[in-house]
Amino acid sequence: MSERDWPIEGELVVCSVVEVKDFAAFVALDEYEGRQGLIPIAEIARGWIKYIRDYIREGQKVVCKVLHVDESRGHIDLSLKDVNEHQRREKIQDWKNEQKAHKWIEFASKDSNVPVKDIEEAMYKEYSSLYAAFEDIAIYGDTTLEKFSLPEVVRNALAKVASENVKVPRVTVSAILELTSNKPDGVNVIRRALRSAEPKVDGAEIELLYLGAPKYRVKVVAPDYKTAEKALEKAANAAIGVMERADGTGKLVRKQK
Repeated sequence: MSERDWPIEGELVVCSVVEVKDFAAFVALDEYEGRQGLIPIAEIARGWIKYIRDYIREGQKVVCKVLHVDESRGHIDLSLKDVNEHQRREKIQDWKNEQKAHKWIEFASKDSNVPVKDIEEAMYKEYSSLYAAFEDIAIYGDTTLEKFSLPEVVRNALAKVASENVKVPRVTVSAILELTSNKPDGVNVIRRALRSAEPKVDGAEIELLYLGAPKYRVKVVAPDYKTAEKALEKAANAAIGVMERADGTGKLVRKQK
């Protein structure tokens, strides 16, 4: 079920084929409860079609592009031929993910005794996709949960479900941090610099490894490269800032490929 009652033109929708006639196929829109659409024979496939059932059949799950929506008449015109294989696979995967997310909300509802509808409405106010919301909960935790106008018991239930079911994608980036100080207390200066090189960045884990003076390896694990690079830069800048304020030097050296 979608947060909207009707699809919009140009949208890709998952449909179940209900009936096939010689001139068209009639389908139910899986993401829009109670909505049905029509695929004219000219929109089934490219080129001349001799037998429509060579291309579509009852009970089949298809992905269509919305051509026109007439809410007053309850008509939705669809195209099957305008959806390529890549779009079809991607949309089906997104749809399956949303089905999972709906099921997870049922678990959270049972644990918290808060209706599914109330939880979904709160999440849809911040996200167009429930699955994307769960991904952010798994990655960013409270930062995401605080966006939802929900009781703490529900937030805790959502966090539990996300941690148990969402597999968070992770990427790793690393570089060499060179820190040098000629001061008598240079060792302490470097220690302070290294402590500052572990700032808190939502979703990122920063690890420092001593390689031999003056080199230290900075390793960052994060859900995406943008977040990882941001954390790496923040860590390096913090450490270099400490060194320079103590009349030392610091620089970030990217690892050679």
